[in-house]
Amino acid sequence: MPKVALFNQSGTQVGDIQLAEEVFGIEPNQQVLYDAVIMQRASLRQGTHKTKTRTEVRGGGRKPWRQKGTGRARQGSIRSPQWRGGGVVFGPTPRSYSYRLNKKVRRLALRSALSTKVNEDSVVVLDSLTFESPKTQEMVQVLKNLVSNEKTLIVTGEENVNVMLSARNIPNAITLPASKINVLDILNYNKLVMTQDAVSKIEEVLA
Repeated sequence: MPKVALFNQSGTQVGDIQLAEEVFGIEPNQQVLYDAVIMQRASLRQGTHKTKTRTEVRGGGRKPWRQKGTGRARQGSIRSPQWRGGGVVFGPTPRSYSYRLNKKVRRLALRSALSTKVNEDSVVVLDSLTFESPKTQEMVQVLKNLVSNEKTLIVTGEENVNVMLSARNIPNAITLPASKINVLDILNYNKLVMTQDAVSKIEEVLA
């Protein structure tokens, strides 16, 4: 079973914690990680692109010239696709790019991402993370004690408003409850800081 150090908020090691082998100690599946990241990035696309067809552009209500006798090619509208200012034939229309992977694949991707961070020695576990009130400077000091100035994902057991507000204005740091962790954020941040209760909740769901 993988074992990592357990720290307090001041950055002092207070012990060790054993992590579940089936969650934090598996062989990462690179293909599943790739599939999960592509799925999340596709789901983030707005899909609001739009071009006008010949029925939507303005003008073109009458025939530009008579059908025969001019020597020119026959035309029915100045808003046909071949005209400047005409409609677009096969342009993009609003659509959703999101899709879903199977539940087992998504869970395997999460376990692979967490195991990758453990293999890279990028996981820091805190015994607890609490603030009496939102204090950005206190959170800055906590992160400085633990991970220096690296990009950090902070995972708490439950949604903690004081922790969230304390980290909100810190560049390269975000907070998530354990129920909302995802592959894209885990891989996008260099360090993963988790509270002890967050580790328990993650293991309970993914083990």
